[in-house]
Amino acid sequence: MTLSDELRAVVEKEVAEGGYESPDAYLQALVREAQRRRARRTLDAKLREALESGPATPMTREDWESLRQEALDGLKGEVIRP
Repeated sequence: MTLSDELRAVVEKEVAEGGYESPDAYLQALVREAQRRRARRTLDAKLREALESGPATPMTREDWESLRQEALDGLKGEVIRP
C-alpha cells in the first residue's frame, strides 16, 4: 500500500505517540476498529428491527437453539481476538 507523504507523517506520529510497534500494527488496529464499528451498526439495526416488529412473545427452547446455531454459523471463519 502506498501512502501520501501527509498520510505517512500522520501514521508515523500515531505510531510514535500511540505506543504501536510499527505502522503495520497501527493500520491493523484501525482496520479492527472499523470492523467493530460495522458490527455495532449491524447489531443496532437488528435491535431496531426487533423493537419495531411488534409485541414480544416468549422464547421457546427451539427459538433459543435456532439463535444459538445462527450465532455459531456467524462465527465460522471469524478470528477471535482479545
